[in-house]
Amino acid sequence: MAKDYYNTLGVEKSANDADLKKAYRKLALQYHPDRNPGDNAAEDKFKEVNEAYACLSDSQKRANYDQFGTADGAGAGFGGAGFGDFSSNFGDIFGDMFGDIFGDFSGRSRSRPSKGSDLRYDLELNLKDAVFGTEQEIKIPRMENCSACSGSGSKPGSSPSTCQTCGGTGQTKLQQGFFMISRTCGNCGGAGQIITDPCTKCRGQGKLRKERVVTLKVPAGVDTGIRLRVTGEGESGSQGGPPGDLYVVLNVSPHPFFKRKGNDLLCEVPISFVQACLGGEVEVPTIDENATVRIPAGTPSGRVFHLRGKGIPKLGGYGKGDQFVTVFIDVPKKMTTRQKEILTEFAEISGDDISKGFMDKIKDMFHHHHQQKEAK
Repeated sequence: MAKDYYNTLGVEKSANDADLKKAYRKLALQYHPDRNPGDNAAEDKFKEVNEAYACLSDSQKRANYDQFGTADGAGAGFGGAGFGDFSSNFGDIFGDMFGDIFGDFSGRSRSRPSKGSDLRYDLELNLKDAVFGTEQEIKIPRMENCSACSGSGSKPGSSPSTCQTCGGTGQTKLQQGFFMISRTCGNCGGAGQIITDPCTKCRGQGKLRKERVVTLKVPAGVDTGIRLRVTGEGESGSQGGPPGDLYVVLNVSPHPFFKRKGNDLLCEVPISFVQACLGGEVEVPTIDENATVRIPAGTPSGRVFHLRGKGIPKLGGYGKGDQFVTVFIDVPKKMTTRQKEILTEFAEISGDDISKGFMDKIKDMFHHHHQQKEAK
């Protein structure tokens, strides 16, 4: 054999494709002219490595080489595995490393199916809908494929023409030394085609802004900040790609009576002075109906009563939260003369001097406490 390609790459004759690629990558980086400027020996070595890999990476050429000593089964030397194959070999090996920077080495078009954009919609809910769930119709403005041209951008009956700049690949190539660099074609934007007879409805854009009605099912127990995903209700994809998704962000508006704490509901209910003293029953609103709360005699203002299972369903789970009812004594702003007489008589019987102010009562408390200490 005129040249030992296996020895050039430093691999055994039994090496598989992965072994060849690994060896080639290592040597190509080592002897690349950009890493060895002005080094003619390194450049020659680089060419030998590329020639060897171009032959051995092709199953047919490798079979010929193993049998006849050449890649094409005829002459020796470059024989069909020449340096001209470098751009494709190097692109296959290093495309994943440099593709985003220099473009696609293989020259394939970047115009490919892509998913449509996701959309966001903010939905305001009242507390009752958040607790029990609801189904609502919402209007979503979005870009959709033009119905007249099916998203192609060309007038019905016509079709785009091949871009003459890139030959329909969507890429333009530039030879820089040993590199064959591909860039997105500036004439067609990477599509590989030019719309010569645009659709009159969408003016060649392929998309139109429309308002779509979407039926949204809100589960029971949601809260502010919850996102609901509606698959496929985003904007239409490009080049036949799938549509995006719709994300609905919920905001539960404040309730005039209830306050929410997790899955529990909090509220305050007034009771009269007589109810607080003598006890009784009061009707308390819950989120869906009224409940009866029994008030024991002598209930102080601020006492909390616990209603189990009267709260909010647990989202995605089982059971409900509770309701906590805080009672406060509602002091009447206006009283009749007879009511005042009765309360005054009650105060006298109780030994409460209503003529004294708060500070006088505090002084009496301290004086009484001091007398008790002296008596001891």
